Amino acid sequence: MKSLSRLFAVALCLGLPASLLAELSLPHFFSDHMVLQREREAAIWGTASPKSEVTVSFKGKAASATADDKGHWRAAIPTGAADATGSELTVKAGADIATIKDVLVGEVWLASGQSNMFYTMNRSPAYEELMTKANYPGLRMFNAPLVTAEKPQADIEGEWSLCTPETVPGYSAVAFFFALKLHQELGVPVGVLKTCWGGKPVETFTSREALNTLPGTKAMVDKVMAEAAAYDAVKAKANYEAQLEKWKATMAAAKGKSAEERKRLPKKPAEPKPPLVTEGKPGVLFNAMINPFAGYTMRGAIWYQGEGNARAGAVPYDQTLPLMIRDWRKRWGDEFSFYFVQLANFHAPSTAPGTPDPWALLQDRMRHILESTPKTGMAVINDVGEVSDIHPKDKMTPGNRLARWALAKDYGRDLVYSSPLFKSSEVKDGAVRVTFEHAGKGLKSRDGAELKRFEIAGSDHAWHWADAKIDGTDSVLVSSAEVKQPVAVRYAWAANPEGANLVNSGGLPASIFRTDDWDDVEAAPPPTQVSKDFEERRALATEIKAQKAKLEGMDRNSAEAKELRKKVQEMLTNFKETAPKK
Repeated sequence: MKSLSRLFAVALCLGLPASLLAELSLPHFFSDHMVLQREREAAIWGTASPKSEVTVSFKGKAASATADDKGHWRAAIPTGAADATGSELTVKAGADIATIKDVLVGEVWLASGQSNMFYTMNRSPAYEELMTKANYPGLRMFNAPLVTAEKPQADIEGEWSLCTPETVPGYSAVAFFFALKLHQELGVPVGVLKTCWGGKPVETFTSREALNTLPGTKAMVDKVMAEAAAYDAVKAKANYEAQLEKWKATMAAAKGKSAEERKRLPKKPAEPKPPLVTEGKPGVLFNAMINPFAGYTMRGAIWYQGEGNARAGAVPYDQTLPLMIRDWRKRWGDEFSFYFVQLANFHAPSTAPGTPDPWALLQDRMRHILESTPKTGMAVINDVGEVSDIHPKDKMTPGNRLARWALAKDYGRDLVYSSPLFKSSEVKDGAVRVTFEHAGKGLKSRDGAELKRFEIAGSDHAWHWADAKIDGTDSVLVSSAEVKQPVAVRYAWAANPEGANLVNSGGLPASIFRTDDWDDVEAAPPPTQVSKDFEERRALATEIKAQKAKLEGMDRNSAEAKELRKKVQEMLTNFKETAPKK
């Protein structure tokens, strides 16, 4: 706990403005059981009385700072070598003292993304026994809550916890296995700042300032700002209450009926939120769940996200994710390492070559990020997904594969850390020779069978399943009797490339790739489905028009006209209430 002087409490009791007797305050993540990045000057910041002198002390070292006119201050304290023995870090500002206990020095990483990063250990039955033995006091995690904000925030609630059988069930599974691998391999404390939210696209984790620099994402910002300007809280609440009453009536009418009689029941309407605090909107989660951590000294970040952007017509992911990475690095003032998980195999396996799929396209665009953005790495997991579950239960594999990148690139370990990645291709004698990077000691078939999921095409752009044979340490010869003059090759081009079996000597699966730049990879947006609700509204609109025409030929003051006007008004109200939500 942070032990503070009574000065602020006295100010409150006397009814004095807090600014006159400002309390020394630090963000929640500077708290008991925290982990500081070793062998660096760790940034510590907070607020105090304007112009006051602030001193940070840790393990015999001290650093000072002066609070600015608004009371903000920032200091950097040398941490030295890794230390698994908890120490105290103190911050003094005048008579105020904050004492943070059990502070370790080791490796610090930030874990973010959507549901597959949020996915907790207790959701996989296979980890039950492991969790009962998970006593790792040197492995710690700060779990950020799910919050939104209109503007960038300086703090976020939460607390550090030591890894125990009681705490580990709520840990991000991918982050836990990543951290555990580092903890065991390096023999030093590891701290993880976990801040993620399921189902959210990459643009919500990126600042609107950065999003405005790219045409495709600027359009998203413009749209949400227009929605915010048009938002009417009173109307939104009234509409919600009307929907809620209608829902309650539907549920009451369905009570006691069989499933066949009830048919499909509607979801309970959600309470309205202003667009700029609605989760998933551009910049919203950056403001609330990323910006507070900006500047926390760390080695790097791990990322598992993309499902929310794998849709036809989306701004290309090899533009949006690099934009976010650059944005974060700018906020941190540090070109830290950034390792991400390529989407897992998902959906029913495809059976025809050349099938466009937004999932496969996003996976391949992830591969291109390695070429465009320095200090990045990608864990390929197209061998551990599940056909009918977007949340594969195997989280140890992606966690360990992310850790391989860190161990090799950040900690100098000599190991096979990357999956085979497309390097080049050459057409010769009716075949295409594809050369790979990261073959290790040599490419091989995972199951010893013939290589599968290679596709080949000629200048007619017609794709055919190909014969593929490993030729040398890092090359594969691809050909087909049906394609006499090949010009292009693809591998694992499907949301679920069942049978894809090319791996390197480390057993890591080859990434999806294509040698062409043809425009047949973009799946068309799904056709608009004319729903039953739409048909009913169209019929209602036709009826309203007919009844209005009938009214025009009637005596306005007659009882019949009055009754018909009442009926038309009811139909208009119903028509408005059933309008599709934006």
